[in-house]
Amino acid sequence: MVRFSKTKCLQCVGKCVLLFGLLTLIAVLMLVHRNHKCSVKHFQEESIFRFSTKCRTEFYEHFHLTSRNSDKCSSIIQGDPEAVELTRLERILRNKQSAVNESVYLNMTQDCYYFKTSQKYITFPLSREEEDFPIAYSMVIHENIEMFERLLRAIYAPQNIYCIHVDKKSPKQFMQAVGAIASCFDNVFLATKQENVVYASWSRVQADLNCMEDLLRSKAQWHYLINTCGSDFPIKTNAEIVKILKILNGKNSMESLKTPENKKYRWMFHYDVNMSVIRTNTKKSQPPITTPMFTGSAYFIVTREFVKHLFVDSVIQELIEWEKDTYSPDEHLWATLQRMPGVPGSYQQNSQYDTSDMISFARLVKWMQSEGDINKGALYTPCTGMHRHDVCIYGAGDLQWILQNRHLFANKFDLTVDRITVECLEEYLRHKAFYGEGL
Repeated sequence: MVRFSKTKCLQCVGKCVLLFGLLTLIAVLMLVHRNHKCSVKHFQEESIFRFSTKCRTEFYEHFHLTSRNSDKCSSIIQGDPEAVELTRLERILRNKQSAVNESVYLNMTQDCYYFKTSQKYITFPLSREEEDFPIAYSMVIHENIEMFERLLRAIYAPQNIYCIHVDKKSPKQFMQAVGAIASCFDNVFLATKQENVVYASWSRVQADLNCMEDLLRSKAQWHYLINTCGSDFPIKTNAEIVKILKILNGKNSMESLKTPENKKYRWMFHYDVNMSVIRTNTKKSQPPITTPMFTGSAYFIVTREFVKHLFVDSVIQELIEWEKDTYSPDEHLWATLQRMPGVPGSYQQNSQYDTSDMISFARLVKWMQSEGDINKGALYTPCTGMHRHDVCIYGAGDLQWILQNRHLFANKFDLTVDRITVECLEEYLRHKAFYGEGL
């Protein structure tokens, strides 16, 4: 039997302790080195806001969206009158602004890695909370490829899922460009069924329903669905959207109000649809529900359970069939469902639960008839862009007001009307995504 002296034993223990200490030091140095490199893998463990300023700056510089107006954006968003006036004059001097056409995107997407890198898509979750709360999007579009691509980039996160419905009558090259962009992502796809969308007709609702069915069939376990159109843009980061959806705690959010007398004609008569929606003298039967009809808008934030319920509830299916020959059904179907008993995420019929568009989280819209001097009772300040169908297409002077509101999205934006507005909003959101605060 081999015997060890007390001294030798102590020496062995000492060497073991030293070895363990060296290994620990190496592990610490590796961790420091790994953190110094700001590995993307760390975002799977914690929020980006727990990282050092150096790491966040490193990532922000890599994903920073720049434009020729970057130096003005902070002043514009803060409402600096001089900066806003300069952008207005620049817009007038440039007259109509041009947008990037489809051929540019068709070329870029031939190499998807190049496309995602050059366009600076954030292809990893920025926090565990976001990763664990996937969101579904229905995107109904028909034109302006650059605006669509910027919208997708602004709301893109790898854990989310995106269904894109392209109007069947859209130009072929537009459809090809949208398809090419979608093909570069595993979680972005075209709706399996396309509609020929006619303004104020049932086809607008059907486009969302088509995406709803596709999203339910997908493997993604999304919690909420938000519908968008090509002139929308987010005014909250994905992290902020997740927090707000969690606060909703299983409730939907959309405009839903008692139907005023001047809007009841929309569902009291039969409407024919050709190139437009035409009212006939044929009166419709009463709605096939025992609860009142409500009015609202096409925009909604609804739970997965709400979407599932649409396709299995016989009363709702009967209401959907009845709605198909009404005028602008998207402005009364969703609002009515939101107040029906038993519908997941809905509210009671009592007027105390009426929700205006300014209270709902779904969409911020400036209507021309409600603009004016807020000190004299106007709902909001005058549009600084231009109006289309009585709705404000935002200008740079609207940005400060926009970002003071609670909504997740705003409408309308148009690059050919005011490119600076969209570019500054993009920069604001990207900065806030990495630093937790705006410009």
